Amino acid sequence: MAVLDWLINEIGEPEPCDRVGEIAPSGDYYRLYHFLSDLERVFKKEPNDRVRLTMVRGMVRQLLTSSYWLQDAISPPDPKTGWSLTKLYDEPFFPWTLQNSAWAPGLPSPIHNHGTWGVVAVISGQEHNTFWRRVSPGSSQVEQVGECILNAGDVISFLPQTIHSIKVLGDKPAVTMKVYGKMTEEVQYFQQASADIAAHEAAADLALQNLTIPIAAAEGFLL
Repeated sequence: MAVLDWLINEIGEPEPCDRVGEIAPSGDYYRLYHFLSDLERVFKKEPNDRVRLTMVRGMVRQLLTSSYWLQDAISPPDPKTGWSLTKLYDEPFFPWTLQNSAWAPGLPSPIHNHGTWGVVAVISGQEHNTFWRRVSPGSSQVEQVGECILNAGDVISFLPQTIHSIKVLGDKPAVTMKVYGKMTEEVQYFQQASADIAAHEAAADLALQNLTIPIAAAEGFLL
């Protein structure tokens, strides 16, 4: 199965991207402190968000494949909430957060944004992402604009205006590593517009008659 990079563009559509080249570390391994130093340097020197996220995707992939212990720094999903969160790095006055999460199979998230940019790498499992846009400026009603399925080894990046929801496919949790920037606005939650619900229910009924989505069996972050 091909390993992919994704960028969610300014209007919420997922764009497949070429795999990002790795940044040579200053030692034999690309350690967490290398990553944090590079992250700070990228955001000080590069003003373009797309270029920044391209570089960070490559850094995240290199961190996971070099500092392999990060793939095991995770707690299983909480039986009550269906998810867990493990902070890997969160320093006062440092504007970025690094964390691992585990999300239970079949559990959908609410439609939401993050109020900042983010890069997410799938360590194991399979995650269905749906992307949305507001039906009008400032509205809490949204309509679907795209979707993609993320497998182990895929890395996705999104801009602060991205609105999405997720659902884990298969019978195992989806484990991901996430890097988030400094929040520029509060996290918001949204509702799918009634007209959009009707349109997608009709389309889904038709698609299910002809389509079976393959469930990935890949385990572990892939090179």
